[in-house]
Amino acid sequence: MLLRNKGGAMSLSSGHGVPAVTGGRAAGPGSVPGTGAAIEVVHLRKTYGATVAVDDVSFSVAEGEIFGILGPNGAGKTTTVECVIGLRNPDAGVIRVMGLDPHVDREDLHAIVGVQLQASVLPARLKVGEILDLFHSFYQHPAGLEEITDSLGLAEKKNGYYRSLSGGLKQRLSVALALIGNPKVAVLDEMTTGLDPQARRDTWQLIEGVRDRGVTIILVTHYMDEAERLCDRVALLDRGRIVAIDTPEGLADRAGVAKRVRFVPSKPFEDRLLSGLSEVRSVEHEGEHVIVTGSGELANVVILTLAAAGVTATDMHLDSANLEDAFVQMTGRHLHEDEIGRVHR
Repeated sequence: MLLRNKGGAMSLSSGHGVPAVTGGRAAGPGSVPGTGAAIEVVHLRKTYGATVAVDDVSFSVAEGEIFGILGPNGAGKTTTVECVIGLRNPDAGVIRVMGLDPHVDREDLHAIVGVQLQASVLPARLKVGEILDLFHSFYQHPAGLEEITDSLGLAEKKNGYYRSLSGGLKQRLSVALALIGNPKVAVLDEMTTGLDPQARRDTWQLIEGVRDRGVTIILVTHYMDEAERLCDRVALLDRGRIVAIDTPEGLADRAGVAKRVRFVPSKPFEDRLLSGLSEVRSVEHEGEHVIVTGSGELANVVILTLAAAGVTATDMHLDSANLEDAFVQMTGRHLHEDEIGRVHR
């Protein structure tokens, strides 16, 4: 059986002597893992002829985290993750996965790491159940087949041939094979591409359950809502370098894009009640709505200040920066729809 990676990949946070900085800007809250490193990468570099795919990338991944890596096509995500799991030899740098060298300790590494690549190739005439049973037999302490197949909607497809599966079902099977060995580390590359909305959410719940059992998960995704839902921290990668590493919320805050709170007050009030707050930049009116622009904990500050003055805010909406805003602000590059999914689709 042959598994091929055709794009996307990942890495994780920074800490343990490996700074997550770009242009002198340090990573924000949560950048230093406190539970020990599952993955450590120091000064990773990989070139293909004159092309530099990964340029001095350093990070560490804490045990039990879900870490996402985002970036446009050609950013170096695939090469980074292929080096981490031992599919490629780096030109320079040190890599350790649960203390193992991906090349020296390859057999031991394969026993504890599960990988779902962006594209997989399996024998067309094997049935889904046969594939699952075969991979299940490779491990001494595999995960429960029933839980995985039920969660990924594969239970009714066990008697179907691999060649008859849709692209979405092949993707689900690939995720199942990555988790079937009960790995300590799981690398998932574009795991929900081609899945319908309900299947995506079912897969998210499965991944959250896997993480709750202590598995470290490295997640490559083009979907912003997926990263915000699942990831403890996210690395932004561009042109082979890490731009920033932080929590999804921290990256959005660092984007410097103003937040806006829109609401209908229960009774009139003086604008200066809010405009004098340090978090508030401006107060505007649009019909019966009040629009407050600012930063920080804007919504909470507005609600509490109004409540203290006996005013209730109804029909409230909050617009804030997202991960795409963060990437654009930090790199000056826009992400196309075919590269990065927006939060609100």
